[in-house]
Amino acid sequence: MNKVLTFIMAGGKGERLFPLTKDRTKPAVPFAGVYRIIDITLSNCINSGLRKIHVLTQYKSYSLTRHISRGWNVLNGELGEYIDAIPAQQRVDEHWYKGTADSIYQNIYAIEDEVPDYILILAGDHVYKMDYRDMINFHIQSQADLTIGVVEVSKEKATGLGICRIDESNRVSELIEKPSQNAPIIKDSKKILASMGIYVFNREVLEDVLEKDAKLKESSHDFAKDIIPSMLKKYNVVAYNFVNRGTSTPSYWRDIGDIDAYYEANMDLLKPVPEFNLYDKKWPYRTYQEQFGPSKTISESNTTGYGMALNCLISNGCIINCSKVQSSILSPDVKIDRFSEISDSIIMEGVEIDRDVKIRRAIIDKYVKISSGSRIGFDPIEDKKRFKISASGIVVIPKNAIV
Repeated sequence: MNKVLTFIMAGGKGERLFPLTKDRTKPAVPFAGVYRIIDITLSNCINSGLRKIHVLTQYKSYSLTRHISRGWNVLNGELGEYIDAIPAQQRVDEHWYKGTADSIYQNIYAIEDEVPDYILILAGDHVYKMDYRDMINFHIQSQADLTIGVVEVSKEKATGLGICRIDESNRVSELIEKPSQNAPIIKDSKKILASMGIYVFNREVLEDVLEKDAKLKESSHDFAKDIIPSMLKKYNVVAYNFVNRGTSTPSYWRDIGDIDAYYEANMDLLKPVPEFNLYDKKWPYRTYQEQFGPSKTISESNTTGYGMALNCLISNGCIINCSKVQSSILSPDVKIDRFSEISDSIIMEGVEIDRDVKIRRAIIDKYVKISSGSRIGFDPIEDKKRFKISASGIVVIPKNAIV
């Protein structure tokens, strides 16, 4: 893996995740109680033996950069290992990043400094477990110029992704970004393969296509929209199908593009045997965590049924005082006072919930204070007057709000 240089694109605005992205970029949004979304990709890198990693930041990057400096200072610089956060800095011209390809082009000096054989390009806002060594070895064995990670998806999800058409030798013949339901690439395909936003390039090929694309005024400088379609006839572009070993069934992969996708990916973790396993000691997921005391529940003899949590993820520092929590995720330092009931919700760090509060199907961002007697998730008309509600009815309360 010494011949591989990794770029993680982590500068997206995440507009469809608003208000969770009001104060932070999408990869910095909390996930599964104690993590940030980018921790999943970074952990995959470290577990795959990758030790030269650039994280490209741009939009509201303070929270993300601080998290990386605090929690990911785990490599040895003296051995040439690093995880560097590189902000957009107008190094090439006066523009900020104009697209995914342009973000790499504006940091081409980092490639020139290392002179690697292969460039691995990743997105910092997806949830999945992948050993990137498998994909890199597949790339080498295929004698490919570019390998695209793909995963099988349903027709319903295909319209929000980049869809590939491949032949029997895994060569990519077509890539269409966010096609319509009636597009032939969807209607005529028995198996729909979506690009995961994971690319392995030969260095010389990447430098060549980026230089040419940078000169095109009509280009949006995006890998999926411009770079890859322009490569399909001239270069050997192949697809690496991300499947479970042994069964060849599609592996777990989630693009957390909007509130409902984010909510569902969190709720997936509450299944008795979740597809995405946070508890595999051979493949640990790392993060930065502040120091909190152990969590506890409080119940009294006259509060039968209160002071319990069922089917939940509960982080350190949480106190459930004579209340009920069910099918929910509690981040660190959440305080829930007496006779409150929480279900099917994501409660982020430092949230304080007063007495006799009822919450269901909600996402409560950090440091929110909810006063006694509040009801959230029970009356869509009233909720919509105060908060954002997703397409499936998830209520989202922004950071630092007082309810």
